[in-house]
Amino acid sequence: MKKTAAQLREKAEDRYPELDAVLQRYKGRGGVLIKALQEAQALYGHLPRPLLIHIAYELDVPLSEIYSVVSFYSFFKTKASGRCHLEICSGTACYIQGMEDLLDYLAEELSLRPGGITADENFSLSTSNCMGVCSNAPVLKIEEELYSEMTTEKLQQLLKERATDDG
Repeated sequence: MKKTAAQLREKAEDRYPELDAVLQRYKGRGGVLIKALQEAQALYGHLPRPLLIHIAYELDVPLSEIYSVVSFYSFFKTKASGRCHLEICSGTACYIQGMEDLLDYLAEELSLRPGGITADENFSLSTSNCMGVCSNAPVLKIEEELYSEMTTEKLQQLLKERATDDG
């Protein structure tokens, strides 16, 4: 059974009451898309497709424009993150100094690859083009903290500590 636009809108409103209050402030204004997306991500942790569709509808912005913005800026996330998000620099210096060893370790030990999340949702992983600390390569970022000259041994210890901290 095909749902009407009104039924779809009603379901969306039930799912996003906090967001609708935010979007009302931006409705009809130009140049507010990034700010609206940032606030939506702050509310929900990430920007899944149904939420982006809702934002497009509410702000009367083409979904293609929203995807263009979300895919351009690395701070927007379309997938949920683990309780501990790991970000590995994939810039040239980090690549040369062994960032692939770190990725291989995470794939082997946690079945975790860039863009993924562990089954227990403890860890998620992404890569970043450059973190700007090339002299300390390879670099790992956990939340807002940078870890320099990362090795698989150091990574193993950090993961152990994070697993213990989270419960």
